[in-house]
Amino acid sequence: MELPIADTEQTEQKKKAALWKGAGIIVVDKTQGPSSHEIAAWVGQMLGCEVGHSGTLDPQVSGLLLIMLGNAVRLAPLLLAHDKEYVCLMRLHGDVDPACIEKMAEEFTGRLYQRPPRKSAVKRNLRIRTIHKLEILSIEGRLVLFRVNCEAGTYIRSLCHHMGFALGVGGHMQELRRSRSGTFDETTMHTLHEIKDACVAAEAGDRTALESMVMSVDAAVPDLPVVIVRDTAIDAICRGAVLAGVGVISCDEFGKNQTVAVLSQKREFVCLGNALVPTSAFKPGDTGLVIAPTAVFLQPGTYPRGWKKSDKPVQHDKKPAKKPVQRPARKTSVQFQRKRYP
Repeated sequence: MELPIADTEQTEQKKKAALWKGAGIIVVDKTQGPSSHEIAAWVGQMLGCEVGHSGTLDPQVSGLLLIMLGNAVRLAPLLLAHDKEYVCLMRLHGDVDPACIEKMAEEFTGRLYQRPPRKSAVKRNLRIRTIHKLEILSIEGRLVLFRVNCEAGTYIRSLCHHMGFALGVGGHMQELRRSRSGTFDETTMHTLHEIKDACVAAEAGDRTALESMVMSVDAAVPDLPVVIVRDTAIDAICRGAVLAGVGVISCDEFGKNQTVAVLSQKREFVCLGNALVPTSAFKPGDTGLVIAPTAVFLQPGTYPRGWKKSDKPVQHDKKPAKKPVQRPARKTSVQFQRKRYP
């Protein structure tokens, strides 16, 4: 059966657009207007791979947006927990002495109560978020430009609203730009035009620009304890096996139930894992289970299999057949015995 011409062209376009295979992270400089979902979809169309984004930005907000490629979407819980940095322009509803604004900024640091705005993707439950630092950059009339370092999940719109109340005049967020998320900052960002140019060059055979834009997965978790494993253990880990101490070459210090990064001897990111025991309870090369993989990034078969299947048929233990229990004959009660008449 022959495919229609239109379907054939679409299939060829998909094959031609598959410019990236594997896990990776690309940092996009989001502009005002499109939503975060639209930005992620456009990047996925250009690269021809499955994508996801971490830390949703409203359409009117610009700045740093992390796009996860391939299996890197499994890093979403860790990326969402990163501290954020924003540059915000707040408009006050009345004239305020600049000295009062500077003093108020010092009071709005630390643990603060917040309720998400009415237009938000989460329930409007009261919660606590930490403001690590709030720095006033400039004040021009009723416009206040400030930089804030805060915990993940902090709503800057609510922060501006509360700051305006504290000053006695009211206020709202005029503009907002995200400048940092975890270890990623503005120096690592790329515009959609730059990504498109790199994709066109990759289609022509020059992948240098595209490969320089896509960051490795381990760049997202530089603070995690590192465990180096043997090449013979990697394929088993990729298939879901729990890592034993025999497969460990070296490791940083970690505690029980702590998240660790498992790397190959070539510093390739194999997986994230949950420590079953602390480092004080074993040494590299010891027997016993050590780390259970939680998010695997290498495909099975990337490394040769270091374990062998047994050729012997599996012998199941046959349980002896149960002997039928012989129960004594049931005696009929004398009073219910049928009388026989001659």
